[in-house]
Amino acid sequence: MSRIARRFADLAESGRKALIPFVTAGDPHPEVTVPLMHSLVAAGADLIELGVPFSDPIADGPVIQRATERALAQGVSIRRVLEMVRQFRERDDQTPVVLMGYLNPIEVLGYADFATAARQAGVDGALVVDVPPEEGSELVAALRAEGLDLVYLIAPTSSDARIAQIAAVASGFVYYVSIKGVTGASHLNLDEVADKLKRIRRHTRLPVGVGFGIKDPETAARVAGIADAVIVGSALVGLIESLAATPEAVPAAVGERLAAMRQAIDAAART
Repeated sequence: MSRIARRFADLAESGRKALIPFVTAGDPHPEVTVPLMHSLVAAGADLIELGVPFSDPIADGPVIQRATERALAQGVSIRRVLEMVRQFRERDDQTPVVLMGYLNPIEVLGYADFATAARQAGVDGALVVDVPPEEGSELVAALRAEGLDLVYLIAPTSSDARIAQIAAVASGFVYYVSIKGVTGASHLNLDEVADKLKRIRRHTRLPVGVGFGIKDPETAARVAGIADAVIVGSALVGLIESLAATPEAVPAAVGERLAAMRQAIDAAART
């Protein structure tokens, strides 16, 4: 059983929902990323999505685009991101880590070489936003050969046929994009999300995480009432941006923000 599957199984057994923060590796400074990852775990993260900086992040809104630019300006490459995960694993061999990014840096390394290097660093899976399932067989095969998961996005506009196609190749969990548009957009409609999750669950037994538009503890708690995982990105990356001039303050401040969401999710589950 993979670390991701084990974590979701443990959470289900205890009646808890996963909290998954996203941060961009190398933002606001490469030396902050590993301490930040440990702070996220201490604050209640069950799994970490670590963004791999890329020069053309078409699926991301301006907040995460700027984070990527800051990381790239400091020379953060996919190999450096893997080294960050390796350093994280020196103290934490339990928390799953999923790399989130785009195909080009993986293609540069080569699918098999990337998968091997990722496994050796302690990565558990990847979410590659510009690889649709009909074009992902080579990447899926390379990751599966190393025991790694490939997480897929499902959009609000995805048809039942498309959901079934994604479910057939996804592993670890699936990520439901709760609103149309890029990361950081607003207008989260929980009734619509709940209806979509029912449709998704007809096609897969994988855990379903919900992201996009989760900005505060109240929304995180409400999403946890209908999803298996709450995924928080832009709200944390925006806070990191506000502290870019004082990077040493980032781990504690972001940990505090995430802890408030963890507390709200757990409190709602007890009521």
